[in-house]
Amino acid sequence: MERAAYPSDLTDAQWELIEPLLPPIGESTFCDTVPRREIVNGIRYVLRGGIQWRMMPHDLPAWKTVYHSHRQWCKDGVWKRINDALVTLERERKGKRAKPSAAVGDSQSVKTTQKKGLAATTGQRRSKGVNAI
Repeated sequence: MERAAYPSDLTDAQWELIEPLLPPIGESTFCDTVPRREIVNGIRYVLRGGIQWRMMPHDLPAWKTVYHSHRQWCKDGVWKRINDALVTLERERKGKRAKPSAAVGDSQSVKTTQKKGLAATTGQRRSKGVNAI
């Protein structure tokens, strides 16, 4: 890497975990000449910083390259596979089974109403033709 690192950049250990899970260069990647690690660093910079794609710093790959790679990887399920693999690794690291053996569901009742507007949200009523204060 020829630039100063950003706090959002992958560590070497993190890169070793996800590199094999990314599609090969040229397959499902917008640009064959930009290192995939820098593309991932660009994606992390945008998502962790909450900025617009076009506001990426100039020392990261071009925003269009990063955006299109991210978008394609979302469509192809790459991020879901990475997340699933990392969850499995973390569970095993903690001494748990790779896949959970049980799940807990929680629900909450939500009241709905046929009323619209102010009456639906505040319980106030409006008289027809006259706005009550």
